[in-house]
Amino acid sequence: MESVKLFGTWCSPYSRRVEMALKLKGVEYEYVEEDLKNKSPDLLKYNPVHKKVPLLLHNGKPISESLLILEYIDETWSGPAILPSDPYDRAMARFWAKFLDEKCWPAMIRACMRTGEEQEKANEEANEVLTFLENKLIGKKFFGGDTIGLVDITANLIAHWHRFFEEFSEIMQPPLITKEKFPNICEWVNDYTNCSFVKENLPEKDKLAQLYKARIQAAKAAAQ
Repeated sequence: MESVKLFGTWCSPYSRRVEMALKLKGVEYEYVEEDLKNKSPDLLKYNPVHKKVPLLLHNGKPISESLLILEYIDETWSGPAILPSDPYDRAMARFWAKFLDEKCWPAMIRACMRTGEEQEKANEEANEVLTFLENKLIGKKFFGGDTIGLVDITANLIAHWHRFFEEFSEIMQPPLITKEKFPNICEWVNDYTNCSFVKENLPEKDKLAQLYKARIQAAKAAAQ
């Protein structure tokens, strides 16, 4: 009998990515909520290198790093495709997913957290990377075209988590993402977050808001 277990945390956009992919494919799995301040023996055993979530355990074999897990899920189980079948399109999907994690999200966080001249520079950088995504969505409902794919699932950071950084950092005036500046991204956020299986796998807004408010306040206090 097939065994699928996911180690994650409820507030992690990276864990939620994997849950969305598993739900999209219709895969039954066991979920293990991790306390990152007191990591379980199984997490340390199966992910000794990074000791992080998410971690997928499939028939006793561990796979770590959310983007690698998404590709593994797509290649292992049938159902709606997460990556395109065309080799070039697959390569481009990987490129934009990596761009989101390594360039876009860090730039957006810096824009929300820095002040003064550093904040202005960070805001310019964030607007630049968001413009690439805005243009990528021209004529499309989702980054994957008419259906949700790898880049959309990866971009859940923008769709749901970013709003809490903006709200509680109390720095971004006006907000980084607006309909005037990024109409395609705003429309994508609405379409994406209103998909039924996405809605079911996003953390509760109030609970997530409380968590990030406390984290941002603690980070500000530590910086003083």
